[in-house]
Amino acid sequence: TFGAATVERPDGRYGPEERWPGVMRAELGAEWLVIEEGLGGRTTVSDDPVEGHWKNGATYLLPCLHTHKPLDAVLVMLGTNDLKARFNKSAWEIAQGVGVLVKTIQTAGIGRNGGVPEIVVIAPAPILKKLPFHADMFAGAYEKSQASAKAYKAMAEENGVRFFEAGKVIKSSKFDGFHLDPESHAALGKALAKVVAGL
Repeated sequence: TFGAATVERPDGRYGPEERWPGVMRAELGAEWLVIEEGLGGRTTVSDDPVEGHWKNGATYLLPCLHTHKPLDAVLVMLGTNDLKARFNKSAWEIAQGVGVLVKTIQTAGIGRNGGVPEIVVIAPAPILKKLPFHADMFAGAYEKSQASAKAYKAMAEENGVRFFEAGKVIKSSKFDGFHLDPESHAALGKALAKVVAGL
């Protein structure tokens, strides 16, 4: 979501119009305001002892939601960074971490008239087996990544929220094995625009 570039871009990041939230914004049109909250390295519920405690999505989420309320819909796509070996999490545990975030959204009172916004849980596209730059960082992650969509779907059903499997429309980049090429950002943004328009 942050848009770490797999091809050359200024500062190593895709521009706002290239990142999938920007693509979604363009597809949805002026009736929707899309608020983008991407952070490179963000986890679901864990402080990162290497990259920083501030990468923890759980501690950031509530003030973020209240900053932007009222919200009609909240889309959550996290979990790839939780695959890093230092966190030692199973696919089920990562999905449960997303579930913690879902519960935070459901109980925050940040929808219209203090209600609950529509929530869409997005299972990230699986990482690739070949990780040219970060094989050690993601040791053992490939198998967990392959099992993630099933775990996310079960968690979403348990919590009564919508589910979208990104791996059905995109693949991770061969450049590094886990970020997205521009074409994948475009495809994901267009697919999710249809989901949001249908809420």
